[in-house]
Amino acid sequence: MTKVYPNATTEISKIPKQISDREVEVLTVWKKSLLFNCNGFTVFDTKGNLVFRVDNYRAGIKTEIFLMDALGKTLLTIRRKKLSLSDNWMVYDGENSVNPRFIVKKHVNFLTSKNLAHVISCTQGNNKELMYEIIGSYAQRCVGVYDNRKRLVAEIQRKEAKAGVTFGGDVFKLIVQPQIDSTVAMSLVILMEQMFGSRRSKSI
Repeated sequence: MTKVYPNATTEISKIPKQISDREVEVLTVWKKSLLFNCNGFTVFDTKGNLVFRVDNYRAGIKTEIFLMDALGKTLLTIRRKKLSLSDNWMVYDGENSVNPRFIVKKHVNFLTSKNLAHVISCTQGNNKELMYEIIGSYAQRCVGVYDNRKRLVAEIQRKEAKAGVTFGGDVFKLIVQPQIDSTVAMSLVILMEQMFGSRRSKSI
């Protein structure tokens, strides 16, 4: 069986030039839970080590999602904003339910647009600033995350195995630049699935 997680020598050579002296992370995202009869995500690093996991026991569109580390510790809690006319989500550190870290708002445009969502910071004093803009096509697994200086800080890309074997849409790459935390980048992947996934009514 073809390995799901990336090979460091082949994957890293294909990523964009990094925009700082820190290393770029290349993660493999598998839209599958490690638990039987469960929906979610499993995320590996280039060595095949488990980095993140998302396990949901109930099918259907979620109102609360937990991003966990390899040991099952909750890193971020993602909650859909109540009484909102649009697709807005609040992201909290750990299992907190107060003082969200940031808000992700789905971009609403009746015309064709590559703008998918905006990430807004939640700072003290109610000052809300644009952190990231998400552009591209999640269905095609071709998404870029840009910071407020228009720098590409994370990407979702299709993944190919050796000998040209394709994994399909359920296995793809998440390329994370040093300017964004990989935990935050993965939370944006989860929300792209919530907002634009082809099987929203069946899975996360």
